[in-house]
Amino acid sequence: MVRVQNQDRDAFAVLVARHLDGIHAFNYRLTRHAEDAADLAQETFLRVWSGARTWRPNRVRFTTWLYRIARNLCIDAYRRHRETVELNPGTTAADGAGPDEAPGRERLARMLDEGLADLPERQRTALLLCHRQGMTNREAADVLEVSVDALESLLARARRTLRLRLRDHR
Repeated sequence: MVRVQNQDRDAFAVLVARHLDGIHAFNYRLTRHAEDAADLAQETFLRVWSGARTWRPNRVRFTTWLYRIARNLCIDAYRRHRETVELNPGTTAADGAGPDEAPGRERLARMLDEGLADLPERQRTALLLCHRQGMTNREAADVLEVSVDALESLLARARRTLRLRLRDHR
């Protein structure tokens, strides 16, 4: 990242190659829309390139900074498209067969995805950062700009909500 701060395009290409898939997956899980996730991933890295000089290695880890940028872009996109999503709820629904037609595992995965999508944004982000992106509680708390105790509270509420939603699945 220090090389990127000095406008080294080769270093930036390595950085993008290393983190693009994770950022895209994170964005998709927040937006539930493949094209938006790809666009937001590109915008995330454009912001990294243009704002590279503002990153301070002694203050925050690069991945924390990167995921905070991605999260903020997803929130902004959600706010811009809120009316469209409310008018067309099919944009967030899972594709494919209905729950009664899907095998058990696929149905559970669909229910989990729907449950995640229904969680409040901060709870969903906390779960995704810790369980899908593999961040520690401290790292996820930094991305969300909350204390570790607050993050653990978000995680507990999110897990409880998902557990209640999935308890009838056998």
